[in-house]
Amino acid sequence: MFVLGNVLIGLARALEMALQLYLFILIGRAIISWVNADPRNPIVRFLVMATEPPLRLIRRMLPASLRYFPLDIAFLVLLGIVIFAQYAVVQSLFDLGIRLRRSPDFP
Repeated sequence: MFVLGNVLIGLARALEMALQLYLFILIGRAIISWVNADPRNPIVRFLVMATEPPLRLIRRMLPASLRYFPLDIAFLVLLGIVIFAQYAVVQSLFDLGIRLRRSPDFP
């Protein structure tokens, strides 16, 4: 069972790094939305391409009254999802991996 525990710990750490990187990408997208960034800039295009598909999906799922709110609610929802995944999903995987690695009789 310790092998499965090590795999879960590795998966948790990889997921944590990926979510942290995506959090930085989201923060970059927020910063470029505040300034008048050139849309032809490759960095700006990357930030938009990396964040627009999940934002579009969240915007479709939001009620119509929140879609055209002055503040982008979809961005806040996506930011909350990423932070929740960091604290809940990653930590749960990590704790389960530690438990599996230490306890040979885990059910």
